[in-house]
Amino acid sequence: MSYIQRVMDSKDLAQYIESTNSISKPWLLVQLRLKKLQEQRETLSPEEYATGLADIHQDLMKLGEWWHGIEDEVF
Repeated sequence: MSYIQRVMDSKDLAQYIESTNSISKPWLLVQLRLKKLQEQRETLSPEEYATGLADIHQDLMKLGEWWHGIEDEVF
């Protein structure tokens, strides 16, 4: 579990993304979606949770390895 996931709730993470102008960083948006899903877990059926998790995973895999060669600029 990353530092962001352990310390921030979804509101904190959204504020961080906004305050650091990081809306263009897709890995942070994936983190935000995952955090929101985790916060809703108790109200979701196991199937709904699994579907939400699969959707987030699919989007994460679409990111690919776009950062190669520009690591210093984006991380």
